[in-house]
Amino acid sequence: MNVIRFVKDWTLPVAMTVGTLAYLVFYYVPQLDAAGDRLGPVLDVLMPVMVFLTLLITFCKVDFHQMRLHRWHLGVLAAQLLLVALNIGIIFYTEDDPQQKLLWEAVLTCIIGPSAAAAPVVVGKLGGNISTMTTYTLISAFLSALLIPVVFPLLEQTVHVDFLTALLIILEKVSMVLLLPLALGWLIQHYVEPLRKWVVSQPNLSFYSWAVSLSITTGITVKNIVHSQSSVSLLLLIAVATLVLCFVQFIIGRGIGRWLGERQRVGDGTSGMEVNAGQALFQKNTGLSIWVAYMYLSPVASIGAGCYVLWQNIINSLEIWAARRRR
Repeated sequence: MNVIRFVKDWTLPVAMTVGTLAYLVFYYVPQLDAAGDRLGPVLDVLMPVMVFLTLLITFCKVDFHQMRLHRWHLGVLAAQLLLVALNIGIIFYTEDDPQQKLLWEAVLTCIIGPSAAAAPVVVGKLGGNISTMTTYTLISAFLSALLIPVVFPLLEQTVHVDFLTALLIILEKVSMVLLLPLALGWLIQHYVEPLRKWVVSQPNLSFYSWAVSLSITTGITVKNIVHSQSSVSLLLLIAVATLVLCFVQFIIGRGIGRWLGERQRVGDGTSGMEVNAGQALFQKNTGLSIWVAYMYLSPVASIGAGCYVLWQNIINSLEIWAARRRR
């Protein structure tokens, strides 16, 4: 029973540990090569399915009447734009140093990416407002879809993807992850009442579904790090820089929520909008960031988003633990 309780209390670190160990076992045991080759395509299919189910379960609980623009939405968007502009300035300043440029490009992928599709799941665990978080996730996805095709061709002149093509590709990726489960969630709420009641009666279902996705994502991240051809010093710099960025975006987001958020309180006394704004700016869609790095920059830059997913979920785990303890 103690083991089960530990897994429930520390689901995210357990998921990351399982993903890491699973990949390392397949990597270092030659006898598992054939099984790994067969398992790879299965995981490629399973990953988006688990993300889709996680969001569908979450959106079955969304109050669609609350999905409107809030002041803190605009504050977080403005903060993201300022951070992107600052990072671009640093990249232009260091462009004569290839290693420094790679470092700051890796950091940029973790800023310019949209809010994570799973952010409403964490907000729900922390007692924030799932509906307003869902609204911001959609707005953030559209902003990133506009920013990415504009910014990265400026940094890498060798990129030959025009704005409209890149915009449509990103919107397609976002639509499959966000809009489709959102639409199905609305339909279930209005027309499949027995299923909606069952989903609502299982408060941790979306959280555990997301943990499975996180385990797969962590395995992919470890794979990218292991197979990276970059120097250890650059990898360490990227890891440290993304860790600092995690805290910077988290603190700025919380500050914006405290300043611009409505005075809604959650069970532990924290402002509900402070929780929402913190997650909105800090918790990123690292899957899209990794894709952007491969498409526009280099595999090395994708290591930044890979490290970021580890840091952000360690912080998520501590947030959930602290909120549970206070309650």
